[in-house]
Amino acid sequence: CGQRSMVGPPGLSKIVGGREAPEGAWPWQVSIQILSSHHCGGTIINSLWILTAAHCFFLSNDYFQVVMGLNVFSTPGPHTQTRSISKIIMHEDYNEFTSDNDVALLLLSSPLNFTDHVQPCCTPHNMSHEAALNLSYCFITGWGSTYFNEPVDRLQEAEVELINRTRCNQETWYNGIITENMICAGLETGGVDTCQGDSGGPLQCYSEKENSFYVVGVTSFGEKCGLPYRPGVYSKTSRFA
Repeated sequence: CGQRSMVGPPGLSKIVGGREAPEGAWPWQVSIQILSSHHCGGTIINSLWILTAAHCFFLSNDYFQVVMGLNVFSTPGPHTQTRSISKIIMHEDYNEFTSDNDVALLLLSSPLNFTDHVQPCCTPHNMSHEAALNLSYCFITGWGSTYFNEPVDRLQEAEVELINRTRCNQETWYNGIITENMICAGLETGGVDTCQGDSGGPLQCYSEKENSFYVVGVTSFGEKCGLPYRPGVYSKTSRFA
């Protein structure tokens, strides 16, 4: 898991702001669509299951499809795989008012075929495993489908920094609303955050020790886009492993 054969390891050049992602750079990124329109992002965690956000789901399964191996919406190409959703499992303690426990798992209608363009991301087993991975180089990816803006045509990527909870909860930041099930990521000065990502899409970090990417967060919310002291807020994967 967490391998990308078409792109080298991160760290050679810092990505400031967002940019278009190279083909095959994020093979676990999926597009969750309603009637063929991009709705939310998600992450492949194995051949049958997709990790995403609970707040993406307010309709029955029948309206959704999941597209894997996609980079450019307008020209999907031969690498894409499409599945319907057999089952949506939302976290039983998801709170739509506080966004606590904003995670969901989707069971696909049939297993994926893993290729250079379609791969699973690794997931931390628990919080101590995550700490031991010594993660560096964190990225958000997506087509920018958030509450505030329409998706773009090409998959975007942006490098972000993880921001500890104490800091993110400061009065001038999020003033105490970040629970222990959440993690903040962005840049203190603003300018980069989930505008590049998607609701439900991955916050992924690289482990040099394992030479693999791990999904450490699921895009949950943020106040508008790229504002100072308002980084993106993600559901913390290691709390739900």
